Amino acid sequence: MANTPFLQADSVSKVYPGMQASGVKKIDLSIVPGKITAIIGESGSGKSTLLKLLYGLLSPDSGKVSFKGDRIWGPEEKLIPGHDAMKMVTQQTDDLNLFAKVQENISIMLPSTDLKAKQLKTEQMLTQLKMKRIAEKKVAELSGGEKQRVAIARALVTGPEVLLLDEPFNQVDTSFREGLQRDIRQIVKETGLTVIIVSHDPAEVLSMADELIVLKDGEVLESGSPKELYQNPKYLYTAQLLTNCTVLTSDEARVCGLKTKSDHVVIYPEWIETVKTWTSNDWEVQQVLFKGCYEDLIMVYNGVTMRVLNDQFGKFNEGDKINLKLNKWLEY
Repeated sequence: MANTPFLQADSVSKVYPGMQASGVKKIDLSIVPGKITAIIGESGSGKSTLLKLLYGLLSPDSGKVSFKGDRIWGPEEKLIPGHDAMKMVTQQTDDLNLFAKVQENISIMLPSTDLKAKQLKTEQMLTQLKMKRIAEKKVAELSGGEKQRVAIARALVTGPEVLLLDEPFNQVDTSFREGLQRDIRQIVKETGLTVIIVSHDPAEVLSMADELIVLKDGEVLESGSPKELYQNPKYLYTAQLLTNCTVLTSDEARVCGLKTKSDHVVIYPEWIETVKTWTSNDWEVQQVLFKGCYEDLIMVYNGVTMRVLNDQFGKFNEGDKINLKLNKWLEY
């Protein structure tokens, strides 16, 4: 049926009792096919639980998860847990054969009924994930990032409709991580693969995802495109997840010259200009933190601390007094 949802959770709950209950509660969501959806939230917000429910590694206490209109069965009903049209990759690579070559680790996932097709598919996967140069290496000789590529290649070579990634780049160096993210985006574009990723890294989800789902205390707080959630988050919680922002109380906001009736004011580092004037140079540079292509200036004034993005290296030193101009802020 044309209107049948692709992958959907209807009022799904899975609660782990204890001193502080965890899991997910009455989750409703629909995954868009052919896109990358990122699930974000604080540690313990239910991200990994939700991913396992969508895959069928867990059975919900109540509610239903369905794929193309059919219920996804959990481990109580299915001998080998996990939906057959999906594959999951975590930050662990324990299932790799350390003493076999990379190409052998990938090809073993395919049936041997047609050896030529098996070889061609393995070659294609090695090419797509830029692994030809390590194809003959044993997995034991690889770096953490290279092992993660092998794990993802093993998942993709079988042609799943959905790839689920649970913090897959946690232990991967930045250079490997960015290359791997680009390759996955290209595969999504070329094949229509649907990817669902759980991540705690704002830079990762903002650059990689098409859609964000924000979880708080096991519930969906808000969702939308990375750009709209970054620029105009409905909740303070989301702003703090996605940015290294300054959060001011109403009293602190008044010290900065902002009149507000809200409890909190949020200011992103890039929304502040440094201005040198003959008067009102009240803010003092407490720290200058080198961040590669920019600096973070930690500014203080009358007990208020502000983080400012500066791309003019060497312009400011600790102890300098300057004025700040606020171009935008959010109120909560």
